Amino acid sequence: MGNMSRTSVATEPKEKARRGPKLRETSLEDYQQIALLESRYDLPTKSYEEWVHLHLSNPLQVGRQPGWPIGWVIEDENKQIVGSVGNTLLSYELEGRRILAVSGYGFVVEPAYRSTSLLLLDRLINQPGVELFVANTITRASAAAFSAFECPRVPVGVWDEFAFWITHYQGFLEKFLAMKHCPLARLLSYPLSSAVFLKDALTKKGLRQGDVEVQVCPSFDDRFDGFWEGLKRNNPQVLLAARTRDVLEWHFKYGLLKNQVWIATVVDGSRLAAYAIFDRRDLKYGFKRMRLVDFQSLDGGIALLPPLLSWALRKCREEGIHMLANVGRWLEKGELIEMVAPYRRNLPTSWAYFYRANNPGLAERLKDRRAWAPSLFDGNASL
Repeated sequence: MGNMSRTSVATEPKEKARRGPKLRETSLEDYQQIALLESRYDLPTKSYEEWVHLHLSNPLQVGRQPGWPIGWVIEDENKQIVGSVGNTLLSYELEGRRILAVSGYGFVVEPAYRSTSLLLLDRLINQPGVELFVANTITRASAAAFSAFECPRVPVGVWDEFAFWITHYQGFLEKFLAMKHCPLARLLSYPLSSAVFLKDALTKKGLRQGDVEVQVCPSFDDRFDGFWEGLKRNNPQVLLAARTRDVLEWHFKYGLLKNQVWIATVVDGSRLAAYAIFDRRDLKYGFKRMRLVDFQSLDGGIALLPPLLSWALRKCREEGIHMLANVGRWLEKGELIEMVAPYRRNLPTSWAYFYRANNPGLAERLKDRRAWAPSLFDGNASL
């Protein structure tokens, strides 16, 4: 982390010292500077329309405007933004009680001002009335700042890895060889892809859709409200992020508009029995990747997951996507992912998902791993 030495501060004129970095609330007029700062450090940037939607169309935020911060920024002495974090409100349920939670979006600070990162996180994590902080996109560069707030690891999943299936062997091997600077990447990818495909066919257990019909939803409808009520009722001892129709529509609006989000469902008559949400998040070197963002089933089991995954694998192959991934390996029930996703890769972080409960009773409750059912729907990982 960059910081100013005591000597340099002491020898500067007092007037200049008084004009040091300043913390203030984010305004909509800050978008351009924040987007430039994010892009300098390879963070994903949103269009102005998407950025405003994220902050002002959140169903939880709407009732609190004006006055509820959309985030905070650090300004240098020239009023240039050198640090930023967005303020994303979330709603959780546990044991019949609603819990107001928060996650940061786009946390970034210039190296010379890293000492101010604690000011941003303090404002974010210690907001009045907020009981829970969750963050599932923590990078190695920001981990030290979060450790200062004694944020425990989420106890379910493996949040420094992702497991994946290869769904387009030739394309995947070509990108992999190119990443290794192989000059004959394209030529060698064909025989190698055949060999890897054969190995997978002989060694891994295949997913079967069976006689379960998977239906694709182009959007979220009223059935998702009914599903959410049933999910809460059937899992009172589990911490669950709110999945009402309006929250889902806000969360995935632009992903659906860009055809980067898939909603696959299994129905029982007129009601939903289970659903899975997938989103497109590509990697460096041209790897095309879909991620399993969320899976929910009213019966609490995983019997309906294989048909949904089988459908997604087939769709990835049809669209030339290289892999389908389970980031964080959060589906541990029955160890299903362990059995069928044959490949692993480390995430560029020591651990991506941390939390902090400001309520002592909630903090004690969340020490029990049985209270957790995490996914990429939590926090900001799929926003």
